[in-house]
Amino acid sequence: MIKNSYCVTRFGIALTACALTLVSLSAFAFDHGAARQQLSSPAITSAHSNAFAANSWAFNSSKLAVISSNPLNLSSQLKSTVILNGGIDFTPAGTQPGLLSAIEGNEACSNCHYGNSNDANQMAYPTWSGSMMANAARDPLFWASVDVANRDVPGVGEYCIRCHAPNAWLSGRVRKDGNGGFVNGANGCLLDGDHDNFDGKGNDYSGIGCQFCHRIAPTGPAGQPVMTFNANIWFDDALNCTADGQNAGGPCRRGPYRYPDSTPTGVITPPHGWQKDSSYQGSAYCGSCHNVSTPDTSAGPLKTLILNNGTDTGEPFPLDRTYSEWLKSDYSDTMFRDGVENSGPSTGNAFGETCQSCHMRNSTQATARACSVSSPGTRTNNLAVHEFAGANGFMVSVLKSLYGTQIDREAAFDHTLSLITDNLTNRSAKIGVTLGNLPAAGAATLSASVKITNLTGHKLPAGYGEGRRMWINLVARDANNTVVFESGNYEPISATLATGNQLKVYETLQGVWERFGNTGVCVLQENTTNRKLFNMVLNNCIAKDNRIPPLGFTGGSAVDTQPVNYSYPETAPGSGKLVNFDVTNYSIPIPANAVRPIQVQASLRHQVMSKEYAEFLKAEAINSSFQTENQMCNRDWSVGPADKTRGQFMFDAWTNNGKSAPASMVSATATSVTTP
Repeated sequence: MIKNSYCVTRFGIALTACALTLVSLSAFAFDHGAARQQLSSPAITSAHSNAFAANSWAFNSSKLAVISSNPLNLSSQLKSTVILNGGIDFTPAGTQPGLLSAIEGNEACSNCHYGNSNDANQMAYPTWSGSMMANAARDPLFWASVDVANRDVPGVGEYCIRCHAPNAWLSGRVRKDGNGGFVNGANGCLLDGDHDNFDGKGNDYSGIGCQFCHRIAPTGPAGQPVMTFNANIWFDDALNCTADGQNAGGPCRRGPYRYPDSTPTGVITPPHGWQKDSSYQGSAYCGSCHNVSTPDTSAGPLKTLILNNGTDTGEPFPLDRTYSEWLKSDYSDTMFRDGVENSGPSTGNAFGETCQSCHMRNSTQATARACSVSSPGTRTNNLAVHEFAGANGFMVSVLKSLYGTQIDREAAFDHTLSLITDNLTNRSAKIGVTLGNLPAAGAATLSASVKITNLTGHKLPAGYGEGRRMWINLVARDANNTVVFESGNYEPISATLATGNQLKVYETLQGVWERFGNTGVCVLQENTTNRKLFNMVLNNCIAKDNRIPPLGFTGGSAVDTQPVNYSYPETAPGSGKLVNFDVTNYSIPIPANAVRPIQVQASLRHQVMSKEYAEFLKAEAINSSFQTENQMCNRDWSVGPADKTRGQFMFDAWTNNGKSAPASMVSATATSVTTP
């Protein structure tokens, strides 16, 4: 059973050619379930990955109506007017706040799914607890960016908190109170618990937890399909679990297993209701949160994507397309397997590689088990480890330094860091260097080619673009080990990446489109100071996206996934698939006194948070006179930002944790061949 979500929007928005009109709904009554089901009907959601991409919405006294129009790209004046009057619902789709069955705390699950020291690297709770998912609401970068977002678009923080603290949002402690009313919690001040509390039922800071994930259903109350964007999930809110003839209290815990009537030796039937759900083995399940667009509001997309030629595509602005990148790759093809081998997928009649294949790898340990009361070895080669490791080692280190001791999680954080290192060094990329010939003496130019191959199932690097980047560090040394050339030098004390010298950086740069007469530009920085800007909720254009596509990528012509101001060739003319590698050519000046031969080393570096992003968050807090968190929330905490602004707190954490020093991924070396 899925609780019918309901319509809580108090103002509808009706579009005409020239005007935006607010219509008060206070006098109207709606059947909550019917209204929300219509908002997220299969006819709407199946048309595109965003339920509101092709329609704007208006209410009248008798029904919810779809008004044919171009999708909204609200001007700043209209946007401000609408939001200040409370007219936009930033989170209208999917199950809404007001649960019948409260979400249990994660510690309740740890009673059975923690185990002992032999289970630390395989059982669900200890492997999950060191991940970014488990600590999504403790993340100081998240809270600093929420403050900027709320300043740029008042109240939009609700949209952000829905993903990072879903328990708080579904329980009515962010914006919608679950009873048709509203609370003022878009800044996160109404969350229960605090950063260094354990994961009990009363702590919203425990992130994306056990029951939230294991109560997600594949369809809505009227059979609506899964929505792979913006955390628009359908949530099982039944009072009883009746799957497979059970009659257990509370909703079913869903997962990929069915427990037979006669359980194998050493395996127990769970003490709670359970339901086999094959959707938990598919990437679409992950796509619900890992495809992120501008808020899909009750009035349409808050921002639509504008191309660099000024064309408004009408598409919701893409903030993160990790799932779509996978979907448009060979990894989603069921005729491929072994997605993270050095050569990429190999052909064969096997299931495709899913998100879970890489980020929830099967335990091969001889002692693998799912529950502490089951016998060791009962789940060997049949236990998806809840490690959820990606590339964000910097923030895991920050969380460990801030809260690791208090929540007894240092070992879990260390384990996640080891998995991230393995991802970056062994499972993400290959690199190769080839050199041209070099004269035996005298000043000369040495040609070098560096080939980077993407081994992941999405673009490399992946995820949100703010401050995240990857670059090539190329160093040439002569026979005396003297450096004669370097590109991509990073100075750790100043946290500065040297520009020039043929620097190659892989990144996506998003900005705000500004028109100048008949032309325009995607603005990335302030005109007066050249300070880089990271206004996520205002962004509506992409100035650059040269990230390396995954194998067999067919998204090269789709406006939300295509390379921007860079090109990748097709694997073969007309194939429609882009190559999953990039070749960068260098011309290295060799001085006359350099002793031959010349050795060239190419290394790939990955950084999560640039200096410019850290400084931006701090500066925005100062320039906008943000309050300290204690002032804003009217409390006297000593944990978290407390008597600092969130931007300052994040900047200090960045400073105290190595300034997000780049991680070394892979490297290769070649030696020049001397010609007479």
